[in-house]
Amino acid sequence: MSTEMGASRLLAPYFGTSLLIWAALIGLVLIYLTLGYSVGGRLADRHPSHAALYKLTAWAGFSIVLVPILARPFLQWSSRGFTEFSQSAFFGSLFAIILLFSVPLTLLGCVSPWAIRLRVQSVASAGTSAGGLYALSTVGSIFGTFVSVLVLQPEIGTRASIWVFGIALLAVSLAGLAAEVGVRRTVPYAAMLGVAVLLVLVFRGGSIRAAEAGDTLLYEDESAYNYIQVTEDQGWRKLILNEGQAVHSLYNPDVLLTGGPWDYFLLAPLFRPEGITTPVKDVAVVGLAAGTMPHMYYEVYPEAKVDGIEIDGQIVEVGRRYFAMNDPNLNAIVADGRQFLLTTQKQYDVIAIDAYRQPYIPFHLATQEFFRTVHDRLKPGGVVVINAGGTPGDFRLVEAMGNTMGSVFPSVFMVTTANRYNTLVYATKSEMTEAQFRRNASAVQEPILRRVAEQAFLIGNFRAYEPRPERAFTDDLAPIERVIDQIIVDYAMNQTRE
Repeated sequence: MSTEMGASRLLAPYFGTSLLIWAALIGLVLIYLTLGYSVGGRLADRHPSHAALYKLTAWAGFSIVLVPILARPFLQWSSRGFTEFSQSAFFGSLFAIILLFSVPLTLLGCVSPWAIRLRVQSVASAGTSAGGLYALSTVGSIFGTFVSVLVLQPEIGTRASIWVFGIALLAVSLAGLAAEVGVRRTVPYAAMLGVAVLLVLVFRGGSIRAAEAGDTLLYEDESAYNYIQVTEDQGWRKLILNEGQAVHSLYNPDVLLTGGPWDYFLLAPLFRPEGITTPVKDVAVVGLAAGTMPHMYYEVYPEAKVDGIEIDGQIVEVGRRYFAMNDPNLNAIVADGRQFLLTTQKQYDVIAIDAYRQPYIPFHLATQEFFRTVHDRLKPGGVVVINAGGTPGDFRLVEAMGNTMGSVFPSVFMVTTANRYNTLVYATKSEMTEAQFRRNASAVQEPILRRVAEQAFLIGNFRAYEPRPERAFTDDLAPIERVIDQIIVDYAMNQTRE
């Protein structure tokens, strides 16, 4: 289990953690273990000795050490494939990396039948022996899972945690082999341990994932939830998470507007019937990241107090350190966004949702039940806005969000960014018309907000949306990852043809 958990974290900065990736990983792990059980049983009957078993586990430990080292070129290949929309490079590298785990996992699969063969002394006690070994194996898996996830990965990182378990398995195997055949006959395996340690020392340095060309890497680390990277380019600081195909926060001390989707979150108060004639005082941001949105709200709506909900506490610390996320009007709350809204009794003028595990929106933040909770946490006339991704001309996810929000709220509107990859979907607690929004926007005197409103009309394709509530996502049925995967695959195929 420690190897499988390490594999998932090794893949995350390049491939993400979607259901597709987990299904590929778990499915192939089970195939390797199945192969190991079959081969291990046959080998155990031919070589029923403890020494042979220790030799096998030594090779398993050594192969575990090699995985993070051999995986790096394939990971870099995958990153280029995703950037260039090359399906063959992306999926080819994914399965090549998972294939690297075939050797250690198949060898580890051999252990259980081999251990049972050595343990069973008679048919009368076979059940007791097998049950005891499977119980011990399960306890070991539990130990490996929790130590890897809760202790090693947060403290020393993914590669190092994989190396720790690999070297530990190799060392224990060496000790067992020495006890069986003597120290002199274990010299080749002692040399294997030395080579493993040397390889770790040689390859332990370097960044986990290189910054994009032209960017300067300021920070990188792995938290309990994400691979986190901070880069800088021409005065702009960027927060990049996991596979790095999107920027989650931007900050430039000399420039407020970003030219990205964050700018259009400023329009949300204009969807209230009274517009901004009533001050905006309470705002909730689900998916705070490093605080791009609160920076804007303080400038345009100086009376606003922002509750920023972010599930990853380490990202909050990064925001304070690198993105000047220290305004006294910001209350950073480390929690799951849905859980926070379920438990708080506070109501807001605006609830803004920008919680991505790129390119996916967590499904539990995109369902009818979630938006009912959001509805209850809005003040009369309040507005909810969510950032939904897509590609030029493909609005399947955007429409799914519009349909779901429209099943709860009376009015839904949309604004699309200039590059056509993001659409802001607004839903109002009070009934609202397109004409009312235009009147509210035309009355704006604040220059930054006025500029954003003009962009919404000129290049944002501002429009009202007529929802289809029967197509709303629910907690029981929200195929959001399948929709996004289809968008990505269709776009990649179109790019390849061009």
